[in-house]
Amino acid sequence: METKVNSHRIATSDDIEVSTYLEIAKEIQGEQPVSQPELTPAIERETILVIDFGSQYSMLIARRVRECNVYCELVPYNTPWEKVAPLQPKGFILSGGPASVYEPEAPLAPAYVYESHLPILGICYGMQVLAHQLGGQVALATKHEYGQAILHLSAEESPLLANLEPPLTVWMSHGDRITEMPPDFKALAYSENSPVAAMGNDNGIFGLQFHPEVAHTPQGKTILGNFLYNICGCKGNWTPRNFIAESIERIRRRAKDGKVICALSGGVDSAVTASLIHRAIGNQLTCIFINNGLLRREEPERVLNTFQRNLKMNIVYVDASERFLECLRGVVDPELKRRRIGGEFIKVFEEEAAKLGRIDFLAQGTLYPDVIESSAAQSRVSAKIKTHHNVGGLPAKMTFTLIEPLRHLFKDEVRKVGLALGLPEDMIWRQPFPGPGLAIRAIGEVTKEHLEMLRAADWIVMNEIKKAKLYRQLWQTFAILTDTKSVGVVGDDRTYGHVVAIRAVTSEDAMTADWARLPYDLLAQISNRIINEVAGVNRVVYDTTSKPPSTIEWE
Repeated sequence: METKVNSHRIATSDDIEVSTYLEIAKEIQGEQPVSQPELTPAIERETILVIDFGSQYSMLIARRVRECNVYCELVPYNTPWEKVAPLQPKGFILSGGPASVYEPEAPLAPAYVYESHLPILGICYGMQVLAHQLGGQVALATKHEYGQAILHLSAEESPLLANLEPPLTVWMSHGDRITEMPPDFKALAYSENSPVAAMGNDNGIFGLQFHPEVAHTPQGKTILGNFLYNICGCKGNWTPRNFIAESIERIRRRAKDGKVICALSGGVDSAVTASLIHRAIGNQLTCIFINNGLLRREEPERVLNTFQRNLKMNIVYVDASERFLECLRGVVDPELKRRRIGGEFIKVFEEEAAKLGRIDFLAQGTLYPDVIESSAAQSRVSAKIKTHHNVGGLPAKMTFTLIEPLRHLFKDEVRKVGLALGLPEDMIWRQPFPGPGLAIRAIGEVTKEHLEMLRAADWIVMNEIKKAKLYRQLWQTFAILTDTKSVGVVGDDRTYGHVVAIRAVTSEDAMTADWARLPYDLLAQISNRIINEVAGVNRVVYDTTSKPPSTIEWE
């Protein structure tokens, strides 16, 4: 998303005037106090739906579409029309997937994809689904294509493959191929092993055997842009400014005169959430900062100072350290830790709500990757990874209604929104910190002794990373206190101390992550300091696994 306000008229189902949005935009830019006019119904975004067949790249498709300033959502292939219809899609993208269309019970596109008469782009397995369902033939290829390939354009011109510069390097990953195109389709491109590497018809339905969403297809974004702009007719109006205006309007309409409390953690997610809600309803919002005893060194002091100075909101500080430690006593299972912590948070909020009077809503900084990872029922072809702290562990009978304005944003989009809101950069670029805090970085039972040991090690890691000027280049950097002990020697004495692991990763949105290749001298400095400065630790190791197969956090 680009940080600008589009002045053209935005198409909506209920047709809100742009003048209303420009008035809200003035508020965003700092003209206080925030007024609360009568607003027309919320803007309906230009939406592209990705029908997910279980590809490892499905979320990447959504990201690439959003980078073109077009809103996009990922839905399982078996999502009913009743859930899709309110989104008023302008087109569909069928993702790749591990299945073969000729296998029994292979996942296929729902009938409404074709009955809508909207533009469709099938990618890899999605292209084969198009061929199979529209009367073509798909078979096992004699030669599989995995990796880079050279794409050759056919003589037939296509709006999908316009404005491309040779050579056309693309990324292939398939074992099946189209042996016969559906009626009225034409071949648009071919590769050495794929006679039909791209196809299309005159009704706006196209297929690509390769993956335009990955970095290994250098001109893939141009191809996706052609589909979005030339074929679907999107204007690309999904920007941070428009998202802010839309969110403010939606929050006002939903909250009305209700009271909202927000779980303030100090991270960018809760900061942007609180800022959006505060812009919308002002003093109807009360932020509650709970010190759960699972925070990093000096974090409570820094958070209070930052938010009271920069956001000027109603903030209630609650020190519940002992309470959280008690509810975690004897707990070693990470999922149970999350549920206990989530449940305790809600209990604290309910108690604080009773002190504040009537409270109607609880605001959370839930993000799109949180939702995807936590859902066990997204589709039969995707698996639950873990319960996220924002979307799991909530009691069945919660007395608040949730407001989650960032629920469909990736982390980098949240940061762009935060910058557009005028939040300070040191807040915006703070590395993600999990809601369960150090509880899921201290493997095994959480005790005061373990937490202090972990805080000291983590402080050293962060200090050295910042000194090396690598903080902004890394998605997350932290220490883990493992439940492993090892023999060591200090002076002439034998020790049996804890093992600390260091985790540093690069990522765009936490859906995938690569371990960071930190300089050896930096790792040596971190290790030396931890061994010498943190009592009870005698060994430091570095985590060199990526996501997948591992997750970023250890628990």
